[in-house]
Amino acid sequence: MPLTRTLADATVVITGASSGIGAATAYALARRGAAVVLAARTEAALERVAAHCRELGGRALVVPTDVTDPDAVERLAARAAAEFGRIDAWVNNAAVGTVGLFDEIPVAEFRRVVEVNLLGTVHGMRAALPWLGAAGGGVLVNNASVLAEVAMPYQSAYNAAKHAIRGLADTVRQELRVTGRGAISICTVLPATIDTPFFRHAANHTGRELTPPPPVYPPEMVAETIVRLLRRPRREAYAGGAARLIGLQWRLAPAVAERVLGWYTARTQFGPGVRLDATGNVFTPDAAAERTDGWSGRRGQLLRLTAAFGLAAAGTAVGTVAAIGRRSRAGRS
Repeated sequence: MPLTRTLADATVVITGASSGIGAATAYALARRGAAVVLAARTEAALERVAAHCRELGGRALVVPTDVTDPDAVERLAARAAAEFGRIDAWVNNAAVGTVGLFDEIPVAEFRRVVEVNLLGTVHGMRAALPWLGAAGGGVLVNNASVLAEVAMPYQSAYNAAKHAIRGLADTVRQELRVTGRGAISICTVLPATIDTPFFRHAANHTGRELTPPPPVYPPEMVAETIVRLLRRPRREAYAGGAARLIGLQWRLAPAVAERVLGWYTARTQFGPGVRLDATGNVFTPDAAAERTDGWSGRRGQLLRLTAAFGLAAAGTAVGTVAAIGRRSRAGRS
């Protein structure tokens, strides 16, 4: 079911709200008059996002929160309800990443990525469900990434956590339905590569500069997808045409798609620069909220070039899958 109230009367909690998709979602909701409760580890960054939300006409509450601490997430929910009277929607968006070969990523970093990305979502869902039920229903959105459906090399910890988030959402959705709590909707959003600080802040054990594999989309596109899910919930929603194409080819011919996507992303997520090993923001926050994107300044040019390049590659992959299917059918006949 959708929200029981209009967005102008709704209270929405957003984790990972200090930059990127979280900040863009807060702005999109603030423009519609919603009350947004902003959670992340960096209070100063959250305050800047909150100030802009108020300028846009929304109401905003800042609650610094480490989503790996279940008690802190429970306090976040309680603060939101105490301030605005209820919780109508919750967006689990907090995420960190560590990039490198699986057997070269430090175990502590792998564990931390799972704790933030997966267990942070678990804690958010557990905190949100009682309040959504008390409000008469609501919508819970998990930002899972297209990497919840497909995979790319050098991102093993992130891939594993995001795949788990998708399965978790499916299970909880079933449980709500069979226990008569169908007024609460569980939605999963699957974005393609988004122009956020993620690659700049990820831990890096590749020795090379990290860049987002094209095509790269603006965070505002994901924010609008989340707003649509609040108004009209669906099990899953892609954000970005490339995500839909990649997901389609993965379902049609997973072995071929795995090879093609592995080849493609292994060559497009690295820049020309050399980088020393770094832990990024995996353990210590270093994100800022001066902008919601990660690479712009040249956003228009970047998006046009990467979209053309990336969609051409995706189209080639889909064409390859189709050709294999035709050859297989011809062989059987």
